[in-house]
Amino acid sequence: MAEAIRDVMTASPVCLALDASLQEAAQAMREQDIGDVFVVDGSRLAGIVTDRDIVVRGIADGKDPRSVQIREVFSDQPLAVAPDDPVDKAIDLMRQHALRRLPVVDDGKPVGAVSLGDLAVDRDPQSTLADISAAAPNS
Repeated sequence: MAEAIRDVMTASPVCLALDASLQEAAQAMREQDIGDVFVVDGSRLAGIVTDRDIVVRGIADGKDPRSVQIREVFSDQPLAVAPDDPVDKAIDLMRQHALRRLPVVDDGKPVGAVSLGDLAVDRDPQSTLADISAAAPNS
C-alpha cells in the first residue's frame, strides 16, 4: 500500500489556460478519456473544470461552448495536495469535502491528480471501483 501521494497519483495532468474555450476543454477530456482539466494561470494552478461544470454552468445556461472561456465556469481555489503528502491526507480531504479528485501541486504548479479510483486501486484493489478504475477506456 502506497504511503505518499506520488505513489498513487496520475502524473502529467491535462492543463488549459483560463482563456481556453469550453469546447477546447471538452475536446481535451474526450481525447484523454478524463472528466476534468486543470486550469492554469501561467504555470500555476488556478482551478479545475469538470465535465459537469461545462454542462451545468455552461451549456445548461445557454452559453456557446465555442466562445465561452473556462474562466466563466471553472471552480477556483481548489483544495490540493503535494506529491510528498501522505495518502491519508487526500482521503481525509476527499471525505470531508465530498471530492472525487484532487490536484497534486508542487510549488503551485500542477504535477498530477489523485482520484477516488486511484485510491481504490491502491487501498481496495478487489473493490468494484478499483475494477472500473483499472479497466481500459471505453471511448
